[in-house]
Amino acid sequence: MDRARVWHGVTDAVLAAALAVAAVLELTTGGAGHLGVDAPLVGAIGIVATTVLLALRRIRPGWLPAVPLVWLVLGLATAGVVPVTFWGALVPFWLTLYSVARHGSVRLSAVTAGVTAAVLLLGGLTLAPLHSWNEALFDWGSCALAFVVGWGLRRGERRAVEEALRAARAEADARERPLAAVADERARIARELHDVLGHSVSAMVVQAGAAEQVVDDDPDFVLRALASIRTTGAESLDEVRRAIDLLRADGDGPGLAPQPGLTGLADLAATAADSGIAVDLDVRGEPTGLPAGLELAVYRIIQESLTNVRKHSGATRADVRVICGPDAVEVVVRDDGVDAASTTPGHGLIGMRERAHLYGGSLDAGPETRGFAVRAVLPTGTPA
Repeated sequence: MDRARVWHGVTDAVLAAALAVAAVLELTTGGAGHLGVDAPLVGAIGIVATTVLLALRRIRPGWLPAVPLVWLVLGLATAGVVPVTFWGALVPFWLTLYSVARHGSVRLSAVTAGVTAAVLLLGGLTLAPLHSWNEALFDWGSCALAFVVGWGLRRGERRAVEEALRAARAEADARERPLAAVADERARIARELHDVLGHSVSAMVVQAGAAEQVVDDDPDFVLRALASIRTTGAESLDEVRRAIDLLRADGDGPGLAPQPGLTGLADLAATAADSGIAVDLDVRGEPTGLPAGLELAVYRIIQESLTNVRKHSGATRADVRVICGPDAVEVVVRDDGVDAASTTPGHGLIGMRERAHLYGGSLDAGPETRGFAVRAVLPTGTPA
């Protein structure tokens, strides 16, 4: 038995004992509440039985309908020779109705209220002290009030519990949403690192390989290749630092440089050209006013496509077309490789599709008659 149940049992027993003392004093001294015939034995039996039941009102609420039944049984057994007392009968009725409405089930409350109403009705018809309208109005009204008070407190407590549960759920959701957002952000950063480092490292590898072939014949080309490798490596380190800053727990790092957008496509094409891939860049329409996230998605799709051209196609040329329309941005990257790039959905291709889907767009990639093509359409009206 838990501590709350023990405390309820003790307090209810003390209350029942106090009520029994008051009822016995009323019965033996003939106080103002002592009405009807003089039947101390019957009254004592009724008082003891009802107070014992009331001592269990919260531990065993199922016994509460027996409180009014005690007086009904005594009245029937003695043919109405029962004392009508305030502390011995009416107050126990109040406490019973309040307790059953406050702590019992709906069905138990209805049964107890029905039994109490039957006892009051029978007593009003058979006991002379209860024949007056004033007495009947007081008895019925006070019992109804006790029931309503208990029922109202029960509903108030239930609403308070429901509000507390809703607040707890809202708090849990509030804790989970940032965690989910952090997980999504870290997944996004992983894709960013893959795109950037895959592009940069492949470019440096190609440039280093080309420089190795002409190290004795064309020193100027080697110097240009080394300078390009150094620049590309520095940019890659900046991207890694940016990702690390985003992953910092305190979030108090210095401000980050803007993410690349459509204005960075020319540098991207130049980097690809340095690695031996001639890029024909064609940007049509008015690119201004596009969301920064949409520009970043376009940039990353083109970057990953050019990386795949260098790694898989064996191409020497790539055509990049960006059409900025009023409703969407269309991106087409086509190469002239002899060996078409693999259509197996690796991390890079999956990342490109996810970027397109993030903006409500679509991305198709596959081999053509000669080479490989990537086509993406990103609506401009879909928020990031």
